Amino acid sequence: MAKKVVDGAARQRRRPTRQGEVLSHELIVETALRMLAEHGAQGLTARRLGLALGADPSSLYRYFRGMDALVLAIADELMGRALAGWTPTGQWRRDLRDLGLRIHRAYLAHPQAAVLTASRVSGGRRELAADEAILGILHRAGFTGPGLVRVYHVFIDGCLAFAALDAASLALPAAARAADEEIWQDTYAALSPRTHPHIAATAPLLAARMTRSAYPDALDMLIAQAARELPPATR
Repeated sequence: MAKKVVDGAARQRRRPTRQGEVLSHELIVETALRMLAEHGAQGLTARRLGLALGADPSSLYRYFRGMDALVLAIADELMGRALAGWTPTGQWRRDLRDLGLRIHRAYLAHPQAAVLTASRVSGGRRELAADEAILGILHRAGFTGPGLVRVYHVFIDGCLAFAALDAASLALPAAARAADEEIWQDTYAALSPRTHPHIAATAPLLAARMTRSAYPDALDMLIAQAARELPPATR
């Protein structure tokens, strides 16, 4: 039988944890984010989380139905951090670009958490707020119906896909990441024009560019293409 999750103030521990803090939803999520940064997804277990919080692991289930529910809460927290302080300007291209970059940055600030959560749908209030904001931007720009949903779909999936890709690189051990980056210099730049004419011709440009995220450019391309689908008067 599933354990009962208690809402609101009733969930608060009456006594502080061994660290002197009162257990809460927010404290658990924040501690889980720290553990992911330090130990990766494999290190995030109820036992280890309980130890880090100074609480019995079973007490976590008063706040989350299981560890997967905690993962969804982490996803919702990252989306909330992306929205924090954001104010729309009313210029749809600028607002859409700003939100995309904010979401990407919020995930990359916690690469281990991003790898774990970028493919998930939390249904949390912060995720819903982000979706409402994105759809509102597109609606005010003049998108409607299937066209609106199509642009939204490409926008949010592209944002999270790049977040997962770039976060996976950041989550690598430093030596592995450096080795990957050096391949552009050591392998690609050394190829012969006779065997790989196109790589050889662009090797310096590839080496200069391929170690940074393509997301800002992909986002600009998406917005430019989306604008072409609007009636001229609303672009």
